[in-house]
Amino acid sequence: MSGASTGASTGASTGAARPARQGVAEARRIVVKVGSSSLTTAAGGLDADRVDALVDVLAKHRGEGAKEIVLVSSGAIAAGLAPLGLTRRPKDLARQQAAASVGQGLLVARYTASFARYGVRVGQVLLTSDDMARRAHHRNASRTLDQLLAMGALPVVNENDTVATDEIRFGDNDRLAALVAHLVHADLLVLLSDVDGLYDGDPAKPGTSRIAEVRGPADIAHVKIGSAGKAGVGTGGMVTKVEAASIAAAAGIPVVLTSASHAADALAARDTGTCFHRTGRRSADRLLWLQHASTPQGAITLDDGAVRAVVERRKSLLPAGIAAVEGEFSAGDPVELRDESGRAVARGLVNFDAKEIPQLIGRSTRELARDLGPAYEREVVHRDDLVLLRA
Repeated sequence: MSGASTGASTGASTGAARPARQGVAEARRIVVKVGSSSLTTAAGGLDADRVDALVDVLAKHRGEGAKEIVLVSSGAIAAGLAPLGLTRRPKDLARQQAAASVGQGLLVARYTASFARYGVRVGQVLLTSDDMARRAHHRNASRTLDQLLAMGALPVVNENDTVATDEIRFGDNDRLAALVAHLVHADLLVLLSDVDGLYDGDPAKPGTSRIAEVRGPADIAHVKIGSAGKAGVGTGGMVTKVEAASIAAAAGIPVVLTSASHAADALAARDTGTCFHRTGRRSADRLLWLQHASTPQGAITLDDGAVRAVVERRKSLLPAGIAAVEGEFSAGDPVELRDESGRAVARGLVNFDAKEIPQLIGRSTRELARDLGPAYEREVVHRDDLVLLRA
């Protein structure tokens, strides 16, 4: 069918909660992500009324049943445009970082003042994908978020655009929100933007319908998903939202995708937007980060036998199965595992520096222990630190 647009649509039912969304209604710890277009004007600058309207909904829902909310908020770069005399989001990283530096303070100040009307304290948490990919960093992030929630504060999370480089950026806060939802063991992820749900075509054209429930990839295989909208203040689009919803659903977290104007209905489990149901179970934190937040620092090519061992038998990668190595990396870095045709088959945390691996290629661990010492009698990538990228 025709492409699903990111433009707002007029029709979305907001009736009573549906039995299919019981998991949404029962959620106690909720991650809510809001996009730049829902908080700012197209010319840049925060829209105080929009921020207050969102805060009204979140504060009310937070007070019902002792629920906890983590807010992942875009808008720092967009908020910094007007104060710096910029009419559109700049394309170069340096000016994006400058806008984020100005806008982040304005964004958090606005949230602080708005939530203060309800006696709610907010805490700012800025993250990069590097914080998520490295074990020690994401443990620290987890502890910080848990402590803020335990102390009754509402965390406001954003990508740290002022220091993130192209190599360590999430690129959009939709994916960040999915990873944060997993990090804090959320019961629900709500993605809010200027879109009231996923449609089976362009919602501006007659004959298209909102897709209310998604129970697996097959339900939306026929949908051509659109990219960023016309405002030019955000980085994502429907494609990033569906990808984020798929990440969260695969990790056992249901997702509701709708517009910011329907936030109250989404949190109340009413029939609004699109609900992505769980498709998998929660996995170890480090594996989700490894698959979705890490940037490989190099690549290791496996021979056919090693590919079968890693992919089919879920074994660790041993030195004997390595055919080649490329890149500069240190022990503990994420690396891509490829077959001999160059296709990526897995990603893992490597146990050796890149400069050490050439002397290990094709040799058994017993031989290496005898010639180089007992420290070399181990896996190059242990199966517990490895995720498959294809079946």
